[in-house]
Amino acid sequence: MSYLVTVDAEKCTGCGECVDICPAEVYELEGGKSVPAKADDCLGCQTCVDTCESKAINVDDA
Repeated sequence: MSYLVTVDAEKCTGCGECVDICPAEVYELEGGKSVPAKADDCLGCQTCVDTCESKAINVDDA
């Protein structure tokens, strides 16, 4: 199954928690914001969603 991973750049604070916690290494910091650079590798575990204090990340079924 594939997932649609989005990061709301306006909400993202660039803390990097999602980069550190993602087991599939989906995220990278670019320009001080998180981007789902490897969204195709997403496992759909929602760990990033639970970790993001600014609620900037969404993971939905594609």
